[in-house]
Amino acid sequence: MTVADDSTEEHGHHLPAVEDWPRGFGEASWWPFITALGGAGIYVGAALFLLGKGQQPIIDPIFGPVTFVASVGLFLAGLYGWVYHAFVKAFWSSDGHGGGALRWGMILFLGSEIATFSAGFVYYFFIRVGTWSTEGFPHLLGSLVLINTTLLVLSSFTLHWGHVELRKGNRQNFLIGLAATLLLGVVFIGGQVLEYYEFIQHEGFDLTSGIFASAFYGLTGLHGLHVSMGAVLIAIVFIRALYGQYTADRHVSVTTVSMYWHFVDAVWIFLVVVLYAGAEITL
Repeated sequence: MTVADDSTEEHGHHLPAVEDWPRGFGEASWWPFITALGGAGIYVGAALFLLGKGQQPIIDPIFGPVTFVASVGLFLAGLYGWVYHAFVKAFWSSDGHGGGALRWGMILFLGSEIATFSAGFVYYFFIRVGTWSTEGFPHLLGSLVLINTTLLVLSSFTLHWGHVELRKGNRQNFLIGLAATLLLGVVFIGGQVLEYYEFIQHEGFDLTSGIFASAFYGLTGLHGLHVSMGAVLIAIVFIRALYGQYTADRHVSVTTVSMYWHFVDAVWIFLVVVLYAGAEITL
């Protein structure tokens, strides 16, 4: 195989990155590495943030936020380059085959995601065993989390509806479904940020509030990161759809992104039942 040349104009779209891997290395790309580097940096930034807190911080408190923001930018840039190079260009130049491999790749990826979230839930269930007191906890299962849950569940329906409409050949309804899903996802993220603000500023419930707080922010923060990544993916699909991509017969990336979004939705419902509602039940 040879390295794809992205220096040409295809279907009116300028394809950036003349060559993103030295010739002779086959069909490869730096973009996944850049994306992974940004993703790893997000966790490093969170760790540096914790090291910079307290009465005697180990490092300068500014290091954590700066590393986190820079890593998010690197992650999004890598994700954009990766998706554009691997899927946008490929859509115009391929015959639409090879979707099965992408679907199986998403299934395997979701398997790793199940393992990741399972590790967090095992930690929560471990601390849940034994004497349990809800003293000092804020009221977790409030109206905000219920509204957020409704919005996220609704976003799965709008995405599924849009996907079905695409397969029927109705592009207008497909675009409406994507736009509604993206809007609901962004509002959900904003609601979670607001919830964190209320808990930390008004309730005094933060990462230093005990082992339950670490489980709560760890699991909900991990989920929020996944919703954010899902929103980015849906935005990319939406932009591609505006440029005329996807047809009733060629919509593999829509299918894979839908699989990811529905998975994130299911994890949130489990989080609400186990973490929010379950934490208020004294064993």
